[in-house]
Formats: sequence, C-alpha cells, structure tokens
Amino acid sequence: MHHNKRKDETLEDGGRPSKTQVKQAMHELQALGEDLVQLSRDQLKRMNLDEDLLEAVREYQRIPKFEAQRRQLQYIGKLMRGLDPEPIRAALAHIRGDSAAEVAKLHRLERLRTRFLEDEAVLQEIAEKFPQADLTRLRQLRRAAVKEQAENKPPRNFRELFRVFKELDGQETPAAEEVTGDE
Repeated sequence: MHHNKRKDETLEDGGRPSKTQVKQAMHELQALGEDLVQLSRDQLKRMNLDEDLLEAVREYQRIPKFEAQRRQLQYIGKLMRGLDPEPIRAALAHIRGDSAAEVAKLHRLERLRTRFLEDEAVLQEIAEKFPQADLTRLRQLRRAAVKEQAENKPPRNFRELFRVFKELDGQETPAAEEVTGDE
C-alpha cells in the first residue's frame, strides 16, 4: 500500500503530474475556496484577490441552493488553478489570526506595551526600533493609560497604545525602505 502512494507522489512520464496529483491539487484549491466563501465582505476586500475570483466568491455567497453552491465552489477552484494560492493562504491565515508569525508578533507587541507602561525608559528602545515613531504622542498615551489603570477606567489609551505599536511594526517590516525614502 505504501508503495502505491509513493508512485502517485512522483511525476509520471516526463515530469507531468499524475492524475492523482492533479485531483489532489484541485481538491486543495476547492477547500481553499470553501475558506474564502466563509469570509465577510470586509475581509474579502482586504484579501486583494483576483477580480474574477472575488466576483465568483461573492456570487457563491448570493446562491441559495446547495447544488448550485457546490458547482460554484468547483468553479472557484477552477479559477484558482491559474493563480498562486500562497498569497491567498497567507491572507486567510492572517485574517483568521492563526498565523504563528502573526500571533508571535502580537505577543511581542503586548510585551513591549507592558514594559513601556512599567518603565518610560523603554521609549529609547522604541525610538531605536521605530525611528518614525511620534515619541511625544507615545509618552502622552502612556501617561493616560497609566492614569486609566489607576482610576479603573475603560482601557481606551491602553488599547490605542497597542494599535499605535501595531501600526509602527507594520510600517517597519515590509515598508521600511519607503518610510526612510519619503523623509
């Protein structure tokens, strides 16, 4: 049994994928399509999908009948054959928040916020890591967040501080060249 599976995994005659591989790839793309049709309109907008694929996903969401939905899912899978599925997988993982890198990043930013609230001297580290940071605004947010905690008020500034860190981190990673280029 093991041996047959091995044969299916290798490429047949001259590097063409076997029927089993083609079928498996189609099923994987269809499953990816099933994940896409579960997303909200807002989430779909953020995905930056191919125009035809986006329209097909929205069409699926409008279809009431199960059999028609099944056919539409097959169509979505077919459309995705011509596209690179990796960016779609990555964007889905990002949206679901189950990307290990994304989760690790959020934890890192939470720890930074906690350390900053405990000690304003962490601002120096923030300034080095994020040269584009508005240090005055961060100081103000820190003071307001500390005051909120002391007075048991809703954590508005506490959350805003995290949002600012997340924004800074987003600018710092992929767009670092653009940020320094503009200044």
